[in-house]
Amino acid sequence: MMRAIWNGTVIAETPRTKRVEGNHYFPPESLKREYFTESPTKSLCFWKGVGRYYTLTVNGDVNPDAAWYYPHPSPLARRIKNHVAFWNGVTVEGTREAASRARR
Repeated sequence: MMRAIWNGTVIAETPRTKRVEGNHYFPPESLKREYFTESPTKSLCFWKGVGRYYTLTVNGDVNPDAAWYYPHPSPLARRIKNHVAFWNGVTVEGTREAASRARR
């Protein structure tokens, strides 16, 4: 199982992620939505397209723009549409078996 953890809480969990540029992208159904709030922040990746962000809130602590996703990715990145990746203190961990499947 792959898990995203922040502030001591599992915020996403899935048997398989999609790995792109060293980041694990979690499928949208794996998110524990009560911790996620849409952010107005956007970014542009030259090959993936426009990224959108989520702010995390766990136990009253807020981590702005700690997760991102591509709602309308370019054709080259279509396999990660709406999948969510993390940074800014969020730990991604999982079994060796799950990690090797994610690289495929």
